[in-house]
Amino acid sequence: MSGPSQPKTVDEEWSDERVKAFLALQPKDDLHPDYHVMIKAYHYMVAFDFARFVTFFVAEGRDINAKDQNGKTILDLISMHGSSNAYAELLEKSGAQKSS
Repeated sequence: MSGPSQPKTVDEEWSDERVKAFLALQPKDDLHPDYHVMIKAYHYMVAFDFARFVTFFVAEGRDINAKDQNGKTILDLISMHGSSNAYAELLEKSGAQKSS
């Protein structure tokens, strides 16, 4: 038998504590910690929970325009994904910018 051992859950509700837990993630390389947590949240959260995460992120004074090793922001990455418009809009409303 192949495949995941548990079925994918898409209607799962995330508590504030679970969403906030992403703020404590640390990169295993030299990636900026703020970029790291943003990319992890983007990969694991639906847009509704990502919006909550961004609110907590900004409230902590984190850098929404942190860059990866190539000088790109999270908005640069997300803007390349056509199906991620909701995420990009959430970031822009919170002050995120693309790198120049």
